[in-house]
Amino acid sequence: MSNSIEETRILLESVYSNYHKREFIHPDPLEFLGNYKNSEDVEIVALIASSFAIGRVRSILQTVELILKVLKFPKKDLQILDRKNLESAFYQFKYRFYTDHSLVDFLMGIKNVINEFGSLHNCFLKGVNQTDRDPLGSLTYFVSHLTADISSGQRVLPDPEKGSACKRLNLFLRWMVRKDNIDPGIWADIPKNILIIPLDTHMMQISQILGFTSRKSADMKTAIEITNALKVYDPIDPVRFDFSLTRLGIHPDLNYDELYNRET
Repeated sequence: MSNSIEETRILLESVYSNYHKREFIHPDPLEFLGNYKNSEDVEIVALIASSFAIGRVRSILQTVELILKVLKFPKKDLQILDRKNLESAFYQFKYRFYTDHSLVDFLMGIKNVINEFGSLHNCFLKGVNQTDRDPLGSLTYFVSHLTADISSGQRVLPDPEKGSACKRLNLFLRWMVRKDNIDPGIWADIPKNILIIPLDTHMMQISQILGFTSRKSADMKTAIEITNALKVYDPIDPVRFDFSLTRLGIHPDLNYDELYNRET
């Protein structure tokens, strides 16, 4: 569609105003974060919840709940449990492509990063500083440390350098960095303008409608292109539109009419 920047700005702000509300969170794995007070527990729960946010939402919520039943006190329990403990606790775990081995590798990666850096936040912040705030470089640094000791064939976390859009990782970062009535934003020292849009099928379709991309592949290049397009409308916090725009595809009582019913 051909629309002026001002028309698109008005539309984005209208959708944001209408749907960037807590009443539209459910059902969403973001809900789990509100059950924890300690920031170091919140970031662990956020990484777990976002990393398994694939497939049917009911199955996602059940899977995350199962993991958190073992890790009742996430940071404390990870410090106590070793690989054998985790293998026993999650014996025969299976969710989509992931097995008990890939889950244990993932949790051990979190444990190792916390042991080395003190928190997930400290690890990501070091990557931000070392890469001069480069979005992809920061993400790559973070993932490389989380996956440094992988023993199974199937990784829970994707490799940003291989071109994946890394939707779930970028969703995690949105939760951690942005702070408002939706996102908890406990990483206050990370600039919001280095975030990359969490690109899924809903955001891909909406971005094509809005003319933010003409690419067909939902990969990292497309995610960065869409993010750069959104920076025209909010250079400081371009990813703030993510939640409200994707509600149009997630909630059954909402639809794309507000986007389609526009003068071209």
